[in-house]
Amino acid sequence: MPAKPQPGNPRPSATTPASAPAPAYSERLWVPIWWWVAGLAIVGLLAAEVNMGAPGIVAWLPYVLLLPFPAWGLAWLSRMRVEVVPGAGDAPAELHVGRAHLPVEAIARVAVVPGSAKSAALGRQLDPAAFVQNRTWIKPMLLVVLDDPDDPTPYWLVSTRRPHDLAAALGWKVSTAR
Repeated sequence: MPAKPQPGNPRPSATTPASAPAPAYSERLWVPIWWWVAGLAIVGLLAAEVNMGAPGIVAWLPYVLLLPFPAWGLAWLSRMRVEVVPGAGDAPAELHVGRAHLPVEAIARVAVVPGSAKSAALGRQLDPAAFVQNRTWIKPMLLVVLDDPDDPTPYWLVSTRRPHDLAAALGWKVSTAR
């Protein structure tokens, strides 16, 4: 029989999961602010041009119809989240990248890929079986090498603005190679 909800013991619901621990690391990969400014400016100019070709009582219509598109598109591009979620009970901690998740115990080692080496890591050095979550507007990446003989994926390449913090949340200390 479930416990009665009390001030110190709220009943779990869909909005407050009972066993959802707070992430040890969480980062949302937002697009740069200047993309928002540029997107809204381009759509504003397009709407003004349509307005000049069809002035009248519905002059506001192009603005109302066109302005949501860049907001939706840029929010959609910014939807990816990188998190390290501690395990509940005996479950191991997990790395969540978008919808994919990886137990931390399956990680053999990690390395920071600086922005200067990103094109090589995504180009000629990339293994076709690797899991890649690249965001072009974020320069550094974290290379997560897997130690799972049953998994055909050799490593994960994940865009992150704070690769050292992500590595620390995964339990690894990486030095800056210069």
